Amino acid sequence: MKTLTSVTREAQKIMAAEKLTKGRLIQILILMAVLITAFVWRTVTYEAPSTTNTDATECVLNAKECLVEDGSGTLNISLNPFPAAANTELTLQIDNTDVKPSATVEGVDMYMGIIPISFEKSASGWVGKFIVPECMHDEMTWKISIEQDDKTVFASFTVKK
Repeated sequence: MKTLTSVTREAQKIMAAEKLTKGRLIQILILMAVLITAFVWRTVTYEAPSTTNTDATECVLNAKECLVEDGSGTLNISLNPFPAAANTELTLQIDNTDVKPSATVEGVDMYMGIIPISFEKSASGWVGKFIVPECMHDEMTWKISIEQDDKTVFASFTVKK
């Protein structure tokens, strides 16, 4: 029968531990210096990516609709029902265009996911339907990114509880 002392001695034989030699210490210090240098360099030279498009046009859907002037004419962007409410179907209508837009909705103050909008042709333009989730705050601002050809329009609206 083995005693605790003999088991400990056997475990020490199995787990071979190297002594910290002068060469090993220098190797560890050089590796740490390289890692710290890389971390500091990356931190100092880091620039956050720009997410705003400088060519984009912005409008605020605070009066149910907004008009956006572009080189080919005026886009009429409207949101129904107005004022917008969370967890209800919202309709985004874009008039005065023949080109099918693509659009996404995302929260401005808080990330609540990216909601795609698919459009269908209407008599005067395009109609897209979407639903925004309810936020824990009393008021939440949402941004719609509308892309058409090579143009981007940002339309924002506010949802209140």
